[in-house]
Amino acid sequence: MVLNPSGLEETSGLKRRLGLFDSVMVQVGIIIGSGVFLTTGIMARSLPSPSLILLAWLVGGLLTLAGALTYAELGAAMPKAGGQYVYLREAFGPLAGFLFGWILFLVYMTGGIAALALAFAEYFGSLFPGLDVNRVLLDLTLPVGRGLRYSLSAGQLVAVGAIAFFSLLNALGVWLGKTVQNGLTVFKIGILAALVGMGFLFGKGQPPSLAIGTSSPGFTALLTGFGVSLVAVAWAFDGWNNVNFVAGEIKNPGRNLPRALMIGTLGVTVLYLLVNYLYLYALPMDEMAGVVRIAEKATGALFGRSTGLWISAAVVISTLGSINGSILAGPRVYYAMSRDGLFFRKAGAVHPRFQTPAASIVVQGIWASVLTIAGTFEQIFTFAMFTSILFWVAGAASVFVLRRKAPDLERPYKTWGYPVVPAIFILCSLGILLNTLLEKPVESLAGLGLLALGFPVYYYWRTKGRKFHE
Repeated sequence: MVLNPSGLEETSGLKRRLGLFDSVMVQVGIIIGSGVFLTTGIMARSLPSPSLILLAWLVGGLLTLAGALTYAELGAAMPKAGGQYVYLREAFGPLAGFLFGWILFLVYMTGGIAALALAFAEYFGSLFPGLDVNRVLLDLTLPVGRGLRYSLSAGQLVAVGAIAFFSLLNALGVWLGKTVQNGLTVFKIGILAALVGMGFLFGKGQPPSLAIGTSSPGFTALLTGFGVSLVAVAWAFDGWNNVNFVAGEIKNPGRNLPRALMIGTLGVTVLYLLVNYLYLYALPMDEMAGVVRIAEKATGALFGRSTGLWISAAVVISTLGSINGSILAGPRVYYAMSRDGLFFRKAGAVHPRFQTPAASIVVQGIWASVLTIAGTFEQIFTFAMFTSILFWVAGAASVFVLRRKAPDLERPYKTWGYPVVPAIFILCSLGILLNTLLEKPVESLAGLGLLALGFPVYYYWRTKGRKFHE
């Protein structure tokens, strides 16, 4: 097996313009979206004590770190545009790489962008009434079957506007996209840090009891609840591996990419633990269970109800950073697929002036906007989470496969704790997959169905497509 050991001299035309700080901001900016503001109240329905909630966030962070340490070796050895697509292609063949890119484009990345954009629109509407997702602009009954009802809200148009704006911004240059990303990410970290600091200094709360308590459910129910909560935590950490997608544009990737993965993952884990401890400091467990907008309720208890607008503003900034980071990272995968003859040919072109995969960015933006307007992305995105974790496992397994298939591949960084760390990541991820399959069989099987649809599409591209450089 012959691989380009460094990947530094690619014929792609993309330039290495992202430093260590930029790479950390891309990763952190994508990870911290709306999840940390929304998931803890849902977790409180399954877990009976503050200690178990904090433990779930800690385990989720450590599991993500294990994945980051594993992907760091792959990214440093193959620092090319496309990230995980490249690793799967080299380890398991082009079909495996394509199926990852297929799910990424069809529902995972584009559905995630749509979800973030609509979350932005919902909170934006609370700041500017009349532009929210509840203001219906169009309500139709379509002549399909017994009559399919479709409605279009002002919030959906705001969401599409956000997708279009950041797509244009990233198409105009990596420098512009990374500058906005850096600013939004620094701002959102500052907001969360200020929230934690002011909450403990001036908030009206009580330190939570970390005892599990005598009213806890049985061990089996507790284990199942913990697994369900880990899925929610995985969603809040989702995007941790997306910085690998832009590895072809990171300066000195053998050094900077592993550092970015580790710094970003550890930093987010610490921040998430502090924020969740603040929620538990602000509210007793019985007032948290089932609350979706937990950040608003917690800050209201700490500082008074008038803080709701400030939290809405914080979520707006946070989701904007995730939208921009996702729009920056995702197109690099479709771009790499195109250059292998497995996607639209124009998606593999680099804009001669802006030096970005502009066509790939536009294609992603259009499909994400369609999902946003259709309003059906939420269930589809739930389907995609199952296959996403499946591909995390496959990506981690690539480390073992490539150490055997390509022993001479230059590896500037080797996974710390190999083979134990990647094995732990794989086994724990498989456990989450099994729990998801048992708890949500319809969504899980639907995710596998969407994956299966990629097989005929792959063979079509293999028959009709040609490599970009041929």
